[in-house]
Amino acid sequence: MRDPGLDQAIRAAGGVSELARRIGISQPSVSNWDRVPAERVIAVEQATNVSRTVLRPDLYGDATPPSSDIDETDIARAQEYRLLAALLARAPDAAFLKKIATLRGDMSPLGIAHIALAEAAAEAKATAVEREFFNLFIGVGRGELLPYGSYYLTGFLHERPLARLRDDLNALGIERAEGNAEPEDHAAILCEIMAGIADGTFPAPPGRDKTIFENHMAPWIGRFFADLERAEEANFYRKVGTLGRVFIDIEAEAFALPS
Repeated sequence: MRDPGLDQAIRAAGGVSELARRIGISQPSVSNWDRVPAERVIAVEQATNVSRTVLRPDLYGDATPPSSDIDETDIARAQEYRLLAALLARAPDAAFLKKIATLRGDMSPLGIAHIALAEAAAEAKATAVEREFFNLFIGVGRGELLPYGSYYLTGFLHERPLARLRDDLNALGIERAEGNAEPEDHAAILCEIMAGIADGTFPAPPGRDKTIFENHMAPWIGRFFADLERAEEANFYRKVGTLGRVFIDIEAEAFALPS
């Protein structure tokens, strides 16, 4: 039996097939869901305008959001990770591009990256960005880039880096959602996991975000974002690459500081 939040999302999208199309996964995957998987909540919310508190009240619903007792820096980190996760999981539609176009920034490297991304979003057409996303990450046969830790570290998918990541996620009680075809070392999924740890959505011992970052992201994801900046098919996503690279550099520097 489907969860009420999932039912509402399906109705809002106009059916299972349309919901699957909007979030960039197969129709059978969505058909197999009993509820929206934790790592898909943000994408479904953006695709349907159904609030995350409705989609997964067990994660987001009860009165005070998990961020209420979290440091403001960690809240901001979670927001950056969720933005990157959403952009790497699927192509933004017109409504999401409009939201991105409202981003503001200061003259710091991260602020400048926000401004550049906002300007790109304001000028972009959703249909063109959708084609760009397809060419970059899906392609006919394969996209220009493969945003997976195993591929960047070994040259192959589903290798030892993925197995080690799964061991660490199992220790945190974070399990792969049934019907989700993407391995957990996809850049979007890793960013969503880091967001959940940062804002308390995924309960974890202190310092576990540093462990996940240093063991499973730092060795490769900065290179991925740099490759995205230089990708031949990238236009709007060139700015996503810059934002990701700058933010990952900030994270690496912060984690390197003495505790």
